[in-house]
Amino acid sequence: MAADPIIEADGLGIRFVRNRRRQLRLREFFIRPGGRSAAGTGQAAGTGRSADAGRFWPLRDVSFAVAPGETVGVVGRNGTGKSTLLRLIAGVLIPDEGSIRVRGDVAPLLELSAGFSNDLTGRENLYLVGGLHGLSSRYLRKHFDEIVAFAGEQVERAIDTAVRHYSSGMKVRLGFAIISHLPHPILLMDEVTAVGDAEFREKCYATIERLLGEGRTLVLVSHNEKDLTRFCRRGLYLDAGRLTVDGTIAEALDAYHAAVAR
Repeated sequence: MAADPIIEADGLGIRFVRNRRRQLRLREFFIRPGGRSAAGTGQAAGTGRSADAGRFWPLRDVSFAVAPGETVGVVGRNGTGKSTLLRLIAGVLIPDEGSIRVRGDVAPLLELSAGFSNDLTGRENLYLVGGLHGLSSRYLRKHFDEIVAFAGEQVERAIDTAVRHYSSGMKVRLGFAIISHLPHPILLMDEVTAVGDAEFREKCYATIERLLGEGRTLVLVSHNEKDLTRFCRRGLYLDAGRLTVDGTIAEALDAYHAAVAR
């Protein structure tokens, strides 16, 4: 018997107010535990002109299911709802229509320095962020040296310095090092390999391939076709907030190229 989908969207839609996000948005790092589901609140009611003034739908009527272990690339032009979809899956945005069900914990490789406190040291942030994602103090103590070594020599030297003194690259390195150690079955990635030097990107690639080899599920948003074809077999193409292609990654990229050429 086939396993239940690990991610399942049904008629998913979310409405924003221009220049202001009305939805409840948790800070990027505070991700809900696994086994959650979120359904529209019904606040999308009201079709009159005055009710909809200044409002728009970055995503609407999106339905798909992802099986455990699938690798899915999400493609589309800027502003078509790709990153919004990842945040709905992660639970940091609440849908206005439809539902999103996620059967498992999420490792969110989105904004990698989100959740850090500038007033705390790198060491303190490592324990804070790891703890927020369910890693025990014992686990973090055991793997502390390994995590910091992955983040690189600069971070190692500054691990007891307040994060406010870190460069953006150092924060990203430490964030990736922490999140990549999560045992969570679902990986959400939003252009994270676009940041950092070539050596760090190769570390990222090797880590992603190792995690996928363990059977993790991946949803990747990227404009980098090499990344998409390297890691993803399936593709979702979003156009103006609608899911118009759900097929192979090659089919999704062909749809994207056709749209760009218009």
